[in-house]
Amino acid sequence: MTGLRERFAQLLREAPSDAHAVEFENRWYDWADLRSAGEQLDRVLNRHGLGPDSRVGVVLENRPEHVAVLIATIATKRCVVTLSPLQPVERLIADIERSKVPVVVASAGVLERTGVADALAGGGVTLRLQPNCTIEDLGGDRRPESRLTNPGVMVEMMTSGTTGPPKRVDLADRQVDRAVSVMAAPPTDGRLVRESVSLVVAPLVHVGGLWSVLAPLYAGRRIAMLSKFAVDPWVDLVERHRPRAAGLVPAALRAVLDAEVDPARLSSLAVVTCGTTYCPPELASAFFERYGIRVLMTYGATEFAGAVAAWTKPMHEKWWDAKKGSVGRAVPGVDLRVVDEDGTVLAPGMEGILEIRSAQSPLGSGTWVRSSDRAVIDEDGFLYIKGRTDAAIIRGGFKVHPHVVEAALRRHPSVRDAAVVPWPDRRLGQVPVAAVEVVAGRPRPEPEELRERCREALTPYEVPTFVVVLDQLPRSPSAKVSRVDLMAVIESELRSRAERPAGEVVHEAG
Repeated sequence: MTGLRERFAQLLREAPSDAHAVEFENRWYDWADLRSAGEQLDRVLNRHGLGPDSRVGVVLENRPEHVAVLIATIATKRCVVTLSPLQPVERLIADIERSKVPVVVASAGVLERTGVADALAGGGVTLRLQPNCTIEDLGGDRRPESRLTNPGVMVEMMTSGTTGPPKRVDLADRQVDRAVSVMAAPPTDGRLVRESVSLVVAPLVHVGGLWSVLAPLYAGRRIAMLSKFAVDPWVDLVERHRPRAAGLVPAALRAVLDAEVDPARLSSLAVVTCGTTYCPPELASAFFERYGIRVLMTYGATEFAGAVAAWTKPMHEKWWDAKKGSVGRAVPGVDLRVVDEDGTVLAPGMEGILEIRSAQSPLGSGTWVRSSDRAVIDEDGFLYIKGRTDAAIIRGGFKVHPHVVEAALRRHPSVRDAAVVPWPDRRLGQVPVAAVEVVAGRPRPEPEELRERCREALTPYEVPTFVVVLDQLPRSPSAKVSRVDLMAVIESELRSRAERPAGEVVHEAG
């Protein structure tokens, strides 16, 4: 198997200069553009003494010049340290400082944000990346506390941070090479590049978006990129490039359905892969019924360099009606099992803690790694995720699993999605509180109506003490519900309720 570093180095050396590589805003960037940016980056980094194994911080945006920096850093045996431009300035600056990178590559737009350039000028080398794939050295010296190298690591990436503070994880060369070998392969007919096109709409700073770039380029395919997902531009890409497969998060699936896109415009698609967060099976079925496009769920984690379980098209054709709600079976080279808290392996159909063994693991192929998810594996090997082990709410000694409460709330016809979080309680320690996202155009449910629905389906201690009805749940850039932000929304609603004058009607249940 050709490793990702070797393959990208070969493409930057040998791909035809006029071969298309990345389409963005109706313009094609050729391999000559990517090669030029890569050569500039290599020269500048070498001039600052940052050779192989050096850590390169990249404020990674969905743009062609950022793709060029990404693959050039990998090809020259350096380590990409991803930094998110989607976060507020204060958090971006703090992230850069915590990462201790000796150099930061960022667009002019990021550097023009208030405070960013001043913070970078205080230490470290800064490189400005221009839309024409040129790189400007703005100078600076490596800070004494910089961590210069990270040998054997291809990417340092932040987890999503939707349930708490994000953490940075190392993706070693062997992990990434193993993961890409499952997803893609270079041409076998002697060609370096192909004419087929893959679509890129997820943020590159998240593992799903990163793979949507790395895998097709490794396979020699071209990519057509959006800066962020929107229905009309995405449909336009599908119509023009006629891909057989695409990737969409659940929120994007809903957006396409809500827009009532003409099925003829999506007729090239046979499958849509769907990951990053839970996809309700009824949403996947509705998409299939409307468009005839099979929705293939995937399950993975940043620490495992991507997917460890997934549906395939043949599996979907045979099993979907019987296995709705599953995230599929283990991908090749991955072993899955479910254990109790003492590590005893549980029989098929029993719920417990999911453990994973894979060459994609940070600990290597011989070690079982305990995940933070509760799961069931049935007798046919299909995996069902039942919630996070660290998400259980202990209400006066009783354990409440948010996914159970969320499922009950989603049964209401006006509820599109739901999220449940713990709230401090002086007497019980914690209580479950909920927020729901309503379906546009349907009657808006009253919070007490939703709680009554929960009473019919749940035990008394599982019923949320407070429900907020929202047009949209707060989400991260990867479209997961951000429970950190949701707590702030609920706190604001509770404070508002407490401040209302006596006798005023309150639209939340308590």
